[in-house]
Amino acid sequence: MRWRRRHDWPDRPARPKVRRLSADERDKYLSGMIRVIERSPVLSALNFEVHALRGRFYFERCYRDDDGNLLGKGIVGRITPLADSAASLLLEVEYRQGSWSKIAQGSVLKVMKAITDDTQGTFHGLGSLNKSLRKAGKGLQRLPVKKRRNGMFVFSENGGPCTAQEALFHYFGLPVDVIARPRTWYWYHRKPHILEVSRDRRRVLVRFSTSSLSGEFGGTCLYICREGRWGAFTIRPSESDDIASAERWLEMRKWRQWT
Repeated sequence: MRWRRRHDWPDRPARPKVRRLSADERDKYLSGMIRVIERSPVLSALNFEVHALRGRFYFERCYRDDDGNLLGKGIVGRITPLADSAASLLLEVEYRQGSWSKIAQGSVLKVMKAITDDTQGTFHGLGSLNKSLRKAGKGLQRLPVKKRRNGMFVFSENGGPCTAQEALFHYFGLPVDVIARPRTWYWYHRKPHILEVSRDRRRVLVRFSTSSLSGEFGGTCLYICREGRWGAFTIRPSESDDIASAERWLEMRKWRQWT
C-alpha cells in the first residue's frame, strides 16, 4: 500500500539571489539613497540612516531622548540588488527574526518612495506629512492650518483636508519624532484619528485604530505639552474616554504610560 503524506505543503519560494556590486555601483546606490533621506523632511527628522553591508543596504533609525542623547538604533528595512535584473532592487522588512517580506521592487527612486511616502506604518506612517512638506519645499516650516466647526482640519491656503499627522505638526506644533512615538501602533498599521483637543492646543487625544474580519483594534495616545516640551503617552483603554480622564490617570501613575 502506498501512503500519502497527510499534508502536502507548498514549496517555499526560493530567496532572491543577491547581485554582487562593484565598489562604484555600491557607492552610486548608497549616495542616491542618502540623498533621498536628506531631501525627506520626515526621514531626516526621524534620524534615518543607510549602510552598505554584505552586498545589501540596511536602513536604521536612531532614537534619541528630548535632550538629543542617543538611546539606540533599530533596523527598519533593507534593500537587496537582485541578480536576475541589473536595475532592480528589492525592499524588504523583517516581521519576524530572520523572516523578511517584500514591500517594493524597482529602481532606487521607486523603493525609496515606498519608504518616504509610507502611510501604513511599516517604516514610520508619516507619508502624508512628508508629502505636504516636500510640496511646500521649505523643510520643516509649518503651514497655515485651521480647524473648522465640524472638527476637521484643513489647509488655510486651499481648503484641502489634513491627516491627523499633518494637523499635529502644522496646527499644534508637535515635533516629527513625537508624532511618530506610538511606534507599535503604527507598526500594526493602525490609523490615527484626533478625538479631542484642548482650547489652549496643548493637549490632543488621538485614537489609533484598524479593522479586520476579526473586529476593530485600537489604542489611545495623549499628546501633551508639559514644561515647554511635547510628549506622547499611551493610555489604558478604560481611562481614555477624554483628555481629563487620561491626564488624571497619568498624574496618578507619575506620568508612566500604558504598555
